[in-house]
Amino acid sequence: MERGNSKHSPRVDDNMRQDVSGLIQGPGAGGSRVEESRQPEPAGEDQPEPKTLTAGASRGGNPQGMSMDDVEGRSRLGRFITMTALPGDRETLLANARENQAPADIVAALEGLPDGSRYQTISEVWAALGHKNETTRW
Repeated sequence: MERGNSKHSPRVDDNMRQDVSGLIQGPGAGGSRVEESRQPEPAGEDQPEPKTLTAGASRGGNPQGMSMDDVEGRSRLGRFITMTALPGDRETLLANARENQAPADIVAALEGLPDGSRYQTISEVWAALGHKNETTRW
């Protein structure tokens, strides 16, 4: 009796051969659908068909309406203004930023905010500083 491997029984050898048959018969390491059990199930009635690319323009990590510089700048601003300062006016935001050791450019930008306005979120502060926020939220 001739077998390919002396460490397994013939039954185990056959099972192992069947496990890799898709790779041997198919288009390389991507796998194939030689066996019916390896076919992906179709989407349900109310489910969209899976696609490799989504419809529309390919998006990066930045929200629509903002550049990556805007995202980084707003995030940087948010690191130095804690949630305890919101809602707050210019003086509250300045005190909180100084308490959190904000860099001089952030303190200078906050000093330029109009006096008497209250801000509910970092996005409102960012917009009041003359920057863009996202146009679509999901």
